[in-house]
Amino acid sequence: MAEKKEPLPPCMIFVANDGKWYHEGAEIIHRPIFLWLIQSLEKDDEGNYIVNLNNQRCVLEVEDTPLVVQQVHRNSAGQPEADEFLLVLNDESTEPLDPATLRISPENILYCTVKAAGFPARFLRPAYYQIAEYIEEDDQGRFVLRLNNREYLIKNN
Repeated sequence: MAEKKEPLPPCMIFVANDGKWYHEGAEIIHRPIFLWLIQSLEKDDEGNYIVNLNNQRCVLEVEDTPLVVQQVHRNSAGQPEADEFLLVLNDESTEPLDPATLRISPENILYCTVKAAGFPARFLRPAYYQIAEYIEEDDQGRFVLRLNNREYLIKNN
């Protein structure tokens, strides 16, 4: 007989859709504590976001996504076919965009997948505008990102 897992306790942390984290209603503004929390983020098989601090685990309450894209920079490597978009996330990390993961919600919110763990990340408005200048409508009325002579379809969620 399979052992039943006890549900994890709530962290008493709420993540708003703008990427701000709140503990019991107060925004977590102390940067080292915020970074400690966000960098210990995990996702379970049910899609719950878990904070794992020294093997003490709890569940976050997340309005949309705990990771958000704050800025987008186009990096031209100076070599053919080597351009990329670099994403600046709210955990202060920078990583290249995988353009194949771009998708848009019915509310016209742009998302991508980040981190090796496959976390979704919501584009905040400034980041959306930064990448939108590279998005075009193709002859079939679909939106695509053109990069390195390739078209990446922006999928609908």
